[in-house]
Amino acid sequence: MLLSRISQSLKQLSPASLLAALIVAASPASAEDRTPPPGAPDATTTIDGRYLPNPPPPFGGKINLNAYQSKPFWPPRIVPPKGAPNVLLIMTDDVGFGAPSTFGGVIPTPALDRIAQSGLRYTQFHSTALCSPTRAALITGRNHHSVGYGQISETATGFPGYDSIIGPETATIGTILRENGYATSWFGKDHNTPAFEASQAGPFDQWPQGMGFDYFYGFVGGDTSQWQPNLFRNTTAIYPYLGHPGWNLTTAMADEAVAHIKMLNEVDPAKPFFVYYVPGGTHAPHHPTPEWVDKITSMHLFDKGWNELRDTIFANQKRLGVIPQEAQLTPWPSDLLKNWDSLSPDEKKLFIRQANVYAAYLAYTDHEIGRVIQAVEDAGKLDNTLIIYISGDNGSSAEGSPNGTPNEVAQFNSVEVPVADQLKYFYDVWGTDKTYPHMAVGWTWAFDTPYKWTKQVASHFGGTRQGMAISWPEKIKDAGGIRDQFHHVIDIVPTILEATGIAAPVMVNGIAQKPIEGVSMAYAWNKANANAPTRHETQYFEMFGNRGIYNNGWYANTVPISPPWLLGATPDPDVMNAYKWELYDLTKDWTQNDDLAAANPDKLRELQDLFQVEASKYQVFPLDNSLATRMVTPRPSVTAGRSEFTYSGTLTGIPMGDAPQLLGTSYTISADVEVPEGGGDGMILTQGGRFGGYGFYLLKGKPVYVWNLLDLQRECWEGKDALTPGKHTLTFELDYDGLGFATLAFNNTSGIGRGATGTLKVDGEVVATKEMEQTIPLILQWDETMDIGSDTGTPVDDIDYKIPFAFDGKIDRLTIDINRPKLSPADMKRLAEGAQRSNSSSE
Repeated sequence: MLLSRISQSLKQLSPASLLAALIVAASPASAEDRTPPPGAPDATTTIDGRYLPNPPPPFGGKINLNAYQSKPFWPPRIVPPKGAPNVLLIMTDDVGFGAPSTFGGVIPTPALDRIAQSGLRYTQFHSTALCSPTRAALITGRNHHSVGYGQISETATGFPGYDSIIGPETATIGTILRENGYATSWFGKDHNTPAFEASQAGPFDQWPQGMGFDYFYGFVGGDTSQWQPNLFRNTTAIYPYLGHPGWNLTTAMADEAVAHIKMLNEVDPAKPFFVYYVPGGTHAPHHPTPEWVDKITSMHLFDKGWNELRDTIFANQKRLGVIPQEAQLTPWPSDLLKNWDSLSPDEKKLFIRQANVYAAYLAYTDHEIGRVIQAVEDAGKLDNTLIIYISGDNGSSAEGSPNGTPNEVAQFNSVEVPVADQLKYFYDVWGTDKTYPHMAVGWTWAFDTPYKWTKQVASHFGGTRQGMAISWPEKIKDAGGIRDQFHHVIDIVPTILEATGIAAPVMVNGIAQKPIEGVSMAYAWNKANANAPTRHETQYFEMFGNRGIYNNGWYANTVPISPPWLLGATPDPDVMNAYKWELYDLTKDWTQNDDLAAANPDKLRELQDLFQVEASKYQVFPLDNSLATRMVTPRPSVTAGRSEFTYSGTLTGIPMGDAPQLLGTSYTISADVEVPEGGGDGMILTQGGRFGGYGFYLLKGKPVYVWNLLDLQRECWEGKDALTPGKHTLTFELDYDGLGFATLAFNNTSGIGRGATGTLKVDGEVVATKEMEQTIPLILQWDETMDIGSDTGTPVDDIDYKIPFAFDGKIDRLTIDINRPKLSPADMKRLAEGAQRSNSSSE
């Protein structure tokens, strides 16, 4: 009976429907049972990868007037070479060589331990000494100057090696793998979108999607609060922390990556993935959860201080074999930093708290990385996954000052907070969202054991030597092995390409590609080649004028003339001639401890000449050792050349690099608003947040303008009377005192900008006027944005309001007019005299 009904139904079908039914019936039960013929819907192909995207194949079917007389042909889906592994590329932030337990540190990092124990530990792997540059080199396989990242994006200048633009001639590993059939994703820090192209207006070719990553979940910029981050999903700002106290990005990011890996494995289990996982930890602000702070504090890891910590780490490193037994511990820089025994009880108490919070942040970050690794195992893909775990994108950071800081934004404006004030106001909330904290430099130096110097210093290994572990159980069989070959972050891309069997392209989107400048590290994966000579024979280093050159075991380098924690310093600009050089034989002196420059001047001169050759080849010139001046240099943002800005309604999320800059200048803000009946609350305009910025708002009907001076002081202008319902014009004028810096104080701090006079008006009438003795000179809180009609991130005044503090009226028109100060003839004369003195001193 059933067969009869089926037969009758088939007779009623049209010829086309019958053909379709027969095609479905003829489909195989499983695509794995056969090799699909060319043109089949499930046909695949592996490309040679030299020209990307791959040119479309010719139509291989047959076309007649009627479809049933024709033969369809589907272009084959591109897949990687057979057996190509999944790739999980992990890199943490600002972690010194001696911080994690895997490389002798006292801070537990079991996830990094796991990769090292199942694979290989690399002991001479190097970064560029700074965030953006290392990351640019990591994803392109080229030196950082070659791809425009001779410094961080926020200090970009108009030279090829320093413009912070990864050009189309240097396609990233994301682009290469995606065009060869990988699912590509990026989680965490994106410090490679130029600060002047980070707005909603785009362009987006320098965002992760434009650099070859199908999916992005993370923040844009150098760092962000883990409690209220500057967070994006692809190119859309999101605020998942709203209404969720205790939410933390470190965990949320791992949740997102775990879910993404699970989704990929279930939707298309045959498709390999490339996951680029780069959390904010442990760059400041150090924001672990309270549970991790309690856990680390109870371990008492730092109670004996930084000098003894160095000795402990050094002994651990020899025991683990990550430095040679004959390696020497470089001396403590007593001329720069205090010994622990010379500190006061208050200093010790504060500094131990700082170290506990930092260590909690590293342990917490590693724990969440462990969850991502476990997700790969849970998907059944651990054996055929190449996991590269780089501990830090540069050495431990010294950007917190010798005393540390509760607010890194203050430190970047050359404002240091005394120990007594840190203890009184910030000790109990250190690491919470009430602080943007960074530890004292003594800990920084200890976490870079056994090397000298820190992040930013490219001349010494304290700034550039990173612990790294690589595992691939299916291919790397020397579990727990150690590799001492000299390598650099530019070697990661060629290593991934060799592992996947994918060629480096010669042309992408019609643009000829610069050659990959790194070398693959796969040659030493086999245990038989564990002691093979390094294939990375020459490598230059340069950052802010500090530089070095490695060649076949020899290393020549300059000596820093200004410590990196003096962020407002003005070193001699004659970079080529102002620095002393050192010379080391690394085959005998692992830690740069025995300077041979005086004994071997010919070798030193040879390496100095080689540096110039390499620097010329890779766009390193012109050398520039300035920092503060580069932070404020004009860049081609959407605000370039503009002095008047007009907005209306609500607009949030304009990043700092694309917003009007109101520092060191006079300005007028005018807002035409409509106040509703029974209303008069909410944000009109704000830029920055809890750790530095301004806000213009109505509070219970009264107009208020607040300057938050780095969370150390707040200046407020407020009208006495609430506004009546209806239309009003609110104006705030700030008259800046002039160019330069004043030596004024916040609680005995110094280096803040000159003063100003502010005037608040309602409908043309003055309602408040006040003088500020000092202003912020250089930079507002960089992970915040400019917002109109609402406030994202954190408030500039926690007492007055809570975010989002949306305006309950209407903003018809908002204008910002900037009246930048101009140099007087006397100013010009002083600048000329200063330049002449500088030139004379360098001759």
